[in-house]
Amino acid sequence: MILVFKHFFYKSYVGLSFWPFIILKHDALKEDTVLINHERIHLKQQLELLILPFYILYVGEWLLRSLFYLDFYKGYQNISFEREAYHNEHDLDYPRKRHFFSFIKYL
Repeated sequence: MILVFKHFFYKSYVGLSFWPFIILKHDALKEDTVLINHERIHLKQQLELLILPFYILYVGEWLLRSLFYLDFYKGYQNISFEREAYHNEHDLDYPRKRHFFSFIKYL
């Protein structure tokens, strides 16, 4: 299910997944197939990790990588979940054919 909340996002962020929802900054983004696919990959990641552990690992990895790079945005870009999603977001069939725990390859 896709929801739109215009005032929910920080700076240039335009979408996020929060099981079972994809939340977007603008209604027009519903037509952005690459963005929607990116968020669908995150929904698969969340489901395979039983949702709560996904968020714990996501935040933990973000903090560790932010300390390593001394940069919060660079830390975000290097989270394994994000690396998997960015690497495969143009493959619209990827969420269907994705193997369990594929994010591990991006650690």
